[in-house]
Amino acid sequence: MIELLNLLLLFAPLFLIVGLANLAEGAREHEKPFQGLAIAGYLLLSLLYLAAILIGLSLETVLAALDTTFQPDSLSLLTAGLWIPGLVGILLLLSPVRRLLAYVTNIDPGSPVHAVALSLTMLVLVNLFVTLGIGLGNLAESLAAQGEAGAAATTTLGLWLQQIFTALLALVGVGWLTRRDWRQALQRLGIVKPTVRQLLIGFFLGLLMVPVIMVIEQLAGYYNIGMDENVSDLTEQLLGSVLTTPFGIFTIGAAAALGEETIFRGAIQPRFGLVLTSLLFALVHSNYGLTLSTLIVFVVGMILGLLRKRYNTTTSMMMHATYNIALALLTTLGI
Repeated sequence: MIELLNLLLLFAPLFLIVGLANLAEGAREHEKPFQGLAIAGYLLLSLLYLAAILIGLSLETVLAALDTTFQPDSLSLLTAGLWIPGLVGILLLLSPVRRLLAYVTNIDPGSPVHAVALSLTMLVLVNLFVTLGIGLGNLAESLAAQGEAGAAATTTLGLWLQQIFTALLALVGVGWLTRRDWRQALQRLGIVKPTVRQLLIGFFLGLLMVPVIMVIEQLAGYYNIGMDENVSDLTEQLLGSVLTTPFGIFTIGAAAALGEETIFRGAIQPRFGLVLTSLLFALVHSNYGLTLSTLIVFVVGMILGLLRKRYNTTTSMMMHATYNIALALLTTLGI
């Protein structure tokens, strides 16, 4: 129940902002006044970023006043990681900025939905830089202490809820309940009934990527390139309890395929393009920091994106699920 409440608090503002943007987009498509709805969404999003900016600019003073024992790896990165993306997020809501970005993306600079989508990308950077500022090691130690107290960092139910909310956000983002019905929304997301051939392509590509990635990681470990032991420690604390059951291993693949593929390959890629979407996909995995693992996720994201372009999102879901499940199974077996 606590997990559900936390996710509701996290996603509710996003649903509201994206919903307002789509209502404005619907009015715009029908040549009706839409500026009021659009501005309401922009203001709500700007308030979130203003809060991040204020926290970032005052964080050092607050921590000093509290005389806390908390020592982030980089206080300057932690503070900058709040206020700089927050400021950029607000700037991305400005029409002149979007017109410039329209030259390198497939966005419509006049679209309220595209404006909000661009601005929301800064939340990925906030999450990444805050994680790096606090430090992967500090987070791993904190989660370990939490686990010793009997509270698992991640549960199977929590993973499913998180990814279901993510998929719902993608659906609402492309206009479900406002501009598109269920079938039209799925069609826009590329979630269609796949052929047997497409399923097999996704399945075998997922399996094929596993030994390739394992060889790369072995070589990188041997030559100590781009490695950080805190990455494995944090990942173990985040997902270790989930990997203890067969359903948990299945969840690592199936839930991620549902949520991440729906929002990245389904909703975002057709507008932001293959490379930018793959970069966002890599950076959202903040538990990897900025390491070889981040590069690997980027490469996997590129392949998933190519599957989306060549076939559909359902095929990329199959590859993503197969890849994650295979890796999780090998990790559980100690291979």
